[in-house]
Amino acid sequence: MIASNTPAVAETRHQVNVGRISSRIVLYAVILGGAVLFSVPFIWMLSTSVKPGYEVFKVPPVWIPSKFEWDNYWVPWSNLPFLTFYKNTAIMTFVDIFATIFSSSIVAFAFARMRFRGRDILFVLVLSTMMLPMQVTLIPLYVLWSKLHLVNTLWPLMIPAFFGSPFNIFLLRQFMMTIPLAMDDAARIDGANWVQIYSRILLPLSAPALGVVAIYEFTFRWNDFLGPLIYLNDPQNFTVTLGLQLLNSQYVTQTQQIMAQTIISIVPVLIVFFAAQRYFIQGLVITGVKG
Repeated sequence: MIASNTPAVAETRHQVNVGRISSRIVLYAVILGGAVLFSVPFIWMLSTSVKPGYEVFKVPPVWIPSKFEWDNYWVPWSNLPFLTFYKNTAIMTFVDIFATIFSSSIVAFAFARMRFRGRDILFVLVLSTMMLPMQVTLIPLYVLWSKLHLVNTLWPLMIPAFFGSPFNIFLLRQFMMTIPLAMDDAARIDGANWVQIYSRILLPLSAPALGVVAIYEFTFRWNDFLGPLIYLNDPQNFTVTLGLQLLNSQYVTQTQQIMAQTIISIVPVLIVFFAAQRYFIQGLVITGVKG
């Protein structure tokens, strides 16, 4: 009986393997096609960054330039203070990362580990601020910073980070709630207070979530355009995003130079993304764990 069914079983297994391989081929083909489709703008930008000006808007598009204009990468540096732009961007970005991690982790620790009256209502209130568009508070905040004489400085772009971010508070709180409360109890038995529990237990154990917050904050702040556009007026205080805008001339816009400087500006973001790609994915997972 077993011998007579052996060929049928083998044929079934063969069909299953063929179906599995075929589905994988289709899946990889779809992913590859999507990757090529979404990479076309970046490839065009890379190609344009080394084109001569007369080939930028040719129809049909010229993907491989007839002449490589490498001057597009360094000529703007002699015309504009791009080194200052990058310095301002780096200062703003890293101060915001430190401030956000510090403030958001403390608030998340309180919501995740402490028990006090009205905690859940207060947490919902914090989350509700995520539904408030930035544009609604833009004018009142500008008036506030203007009254404090901080407009045209980097402070309006850095000080708010010291008050925490609702999304980051939510993300860190979700992660901290997965850490067993028995660790807090053991620490309190050994005489630890809340500050020691936060700094010596919860903070080290929350390193993966803190890494995700740092990556998100770096990506957002490095590419931020609206905030610097509203608060900065002096080119010596400009960030990279505003510096790129200066390449738009009233009479002649050197599109190829804009593309070249844009390539340079996104290199740090690309490095961070590929170096910490799994943390980006982990950030999507963390927001869905125990609530």
